[in-house]
Amino acid sequence: MSKRRDLDGVLLFDKPLEVSSNNILQRIKYLYRANKAGHTGALDPLASGMLPICFGESTKMATMMLDSDKEYEVTIHFGVRTNTSDREGEIIATKEVNVELAQIQTIIAQHFTGEILQKPTIWSALKYQGKPLYEYARKGIEVPIPTRPINIYEIEILAWEKPFLTLRVYCSKGTYIRTLADDLGEMLGCGGHVSALRRTKIDGFNNCQMVTIETLEALAANQEYQALDELLLPLEAPVSSYPALTLSDAQLLKLCLGMTLIYAFAEHPQRQEFDQIEQLFRIYHHDYGFIGMGHNVAKNRLRGYRLRSNTEKIARELKAKGVNVKTADNEQKALINTLDK
Repeated sequence: MSKRRDLDGVLLFDKPLEVSSNNILQRIKYLYRANKAGHTGALDPLASGMLPICFGESTKMATMMLDSDKEYEVTIHFGVRTNTSDREGEIIATKEVNVELAQIQTIIAQHFTGEILQKPTIWSALKYQGKPLYEYARKGIEVPIPTRPINIYEIEILAWEKPFLTLRVYCSKGTYIRTLADDLGEMLGCGGHVSALRRTKIDGFNNCQMVTIETLEALAANQEYQALDELLLPLEAPVSSYPALTLSDAQLLKLCLGMTLIYAFAEHPQRQEFDQIEQLFRIYHHDYGFIGMGHNVAKNRLRGYRLRSNTEKIARELKAKGVNVKTADNEQKALINTLDK
C-alpha cells in the first residue's frame, strides 16, 4: 500500500446498511490513502444514504453541515413500539393497528407540518452534563430532556400498506426521525417504530450523484487514484449555500493576519442587506481561490472564520509583493462614499 497523502475535497458517499458511519469513514480513508478525513454527521447502522466524507481542508467545513436541512425516506412499522424507536430496540408494547389512511393524513397535517416542538429520544448523542444521552439510557437512568423547535418543511406519504407507512420528510437540523415515528404512532394509538431509513438529500448537495463502496473498492484495487480523486467535489462544497465575497490583496492580507475588515461588502450588490445581519460568507481571492469562511461580527465588520491552513504562507507572499494592510480600509471606505452619493 502506498504512503498516505494530503487530499482536499468532499466525497458524496452512499452509505450502506448495517455498518456504522465511523467504520465506513475509516474504510474510505484507507482506500483514498488520505491523511485526514471526517464525516458531516453520523447515520445510524440501520440507516442508508447520503453521507458526505470530507478530506483535508474540507474537514474544517464539515461541522457547518450539521446546520443544513435534510431529506429522508422512512418506513414506520405501526403496532410495535421499541425502547429505541427503531427496529434494533427492545419491544416494549404491541397493539392492533386500527387506523386508516385518512386518519394518518389528518394527524400529519395537524401535528407534523411546519414549526413544531420535538422531544428527542434518550437514545441519541445529545449531551446532558457532558455525557451522551444514550449512556444514561443504557444504565436505565432518567434525565430531563427539553423539547426543541424544529421545522418540517415537507412531509409526503409515499406508501401505506398496513401496518407499514413510508414517508418523505424534508426537515430542519435537529429533527429526529425516530422520534417522529414514535410520536406519530402514539397519536394514532397503536405505537410504531422506524423499520427502514434512508437520507436522500442534504441542502448544498442538490443534484449530486452519490458514490457506492463497490465503486471505490474497485478503483482502489486497480490503484486508479486519479479516478478516485475525480469523484471528489471541491473542498468548499459543504458551504456552497453561503454567499461569496471576493477580496482584494490588501483585504486578504488583513484577514490572513487575523485582523477585522472594515467595509468588506462595498462592491457586493447585497451590501445593504449584509450590513444589517450577522452571517457567514465564503471568502475568495482572484489568485488563491477559496480561502475559507468569514463572519460579519458587526455592521461593516468581517473576521476570518475557519480559514485554510495556508493563510500564513499567503500573508508572506502578499507582503513580499508590497501589499499594505493600511490600504484595505481606505480603498473600501472611499468606494462606500462614492456609492452612497
